[in-house]
Amino acid sequence: MITHFVGASALVLVAAHSGGWLARRLGQPYIVGQLATGIALGPSLLGSTAPTVYEALFPAAIGPALTGLAQFSLVVFLFAVGYELDLKVLGVRARSSVTVALASFAVPMAVGSGCALLFRGTLHDLGMPLDLSPAMVVFAGVALATTAVPVLTAIVRENGLSRTVPGVLAVSAAGVLDALCWTVLAGALLNAGGGAGAALDWPWRVGLTLGYVVLMACAARPLLRLLLWRTRLEPSLRMALLIGFALGSAWVTHALGLHVIFGALLAGVVVPREEGGTLDPDLLRPLLSVASLLLPFFFVLSGQSVALNNMTGTGWAALSVVTLLAVVTKVGSGAVAAGLGGLDRHDARTVGILLNTRGLTELIALNAGLDAGLLSAPLYTVLVFMALATTLLTQPLLRLNARIATRERRPESARSTAVKPYAG
Repeated sequence: MITHFVGASALVLVAAHSGGWLARRLGQPYIVGQLATGIALGPSLLGSTAPTVYEALFPAAIGPALTGLAQFSLVVFLFAVGYELDLKVLGVRARSSVTVALASFAVPMAVGSGCALLFRGTLHDLGMPLDLSPAMVVFAGVALATTAVPVLTAIVRENGLSRTVPGVLAVSAAGVLDALCWTVLAGALLNAGGGAGAALDWPWRVGLTLGYVVLMACAARPLLRLLLWRTRLEPSLRMALLIGFALGSAWVTHALGLHVIFGALLAGVVVPREEGGTLDPDLLRPLLSVASLLLPFFFVLSGQSVALNNMTGTGWAALSVVTLLAVVTKVGSGAVAAGLGGLDRHDARTVGILLNTRGLTELIALNAGLDAGLLSAPLYTVLVFMALATTLLTQPLLRLNARIATRERRPESARSTAVKPYAG
């Protein structure tokens, strides 16, 4: 097992980072190339073209080790994202993030659930039952409403939007949005007999979650400031304590029925900054380095469950419709809500485009739905393609938005610089 794990790790690191480099050369975000490489190393491509090689590289025995390393990398990455998130940039727009999150959740959710009811015949051709259960209808809405926080934050960082109002608004709204999606998804899984099997009832879960957030905000921050900053700990020890803090927070939120990403993000947000609110480069730099190095393990783990081999004509038609609906509902609702919150047209469109990124979070949700029997294999394939398509479209849409903004500003600048006629 150790031999296979070491060999698979070497392949994952080299192949995924090479894919990221190639994606950047093609004008796509680095993380998109890593995601595509992870799926290519899964059963869909490598497993179908070279099954013997696939079984030799990724035997079932190394699955738990890869899973643990993947979750560790995800927690470290999102802990760094939470620490880097500067909510002060929002200022009076803090309420806008909640408004944007609610709009970009409600509109795709309603459209997805409505289409599941309207197009039962097409879904039946894709292996779904004619009489859809309430959980299946709800899950169809969640599939359109999901936004991938890890991919979104990476795209925000790579486009230099981390310290801008649209970038921070999109990331903060995506955090709220994903909390809503995971909550609704948990309810759908419980209705279908799935879920994590938590022993606590819903009221207790909600109360404990709210209490944990208050505890982190009111007690963890001052304790961390006293322990980590004023005692001048050795940098390596401070880093170990902070990563342990992030892992512990992720464990708590997962035990409460949420995903580990919420605990990791919350831990990063409550970590105190330097005086004046500046980021500590000695903390942020190694966090990002470790996360960027190991995050491909999460992509490969996600790709192990993706099968893209059985697409029919009905599947391709469904993919076109689903992708169009996914883009229009998410970009439109996010842009309109951001515009109502006071952003100009360009920044509002930027927020909507960023929220259209689905990527990893969508794959996690789809795998959970497939395991719970809420999706057929063909429909699962369609939705995986939709997740990849919306993620790949993010960068081209951002460039198109920038060109539109340039054209919108050009007439104003031309009018302001026009030479007035001589009046005599």
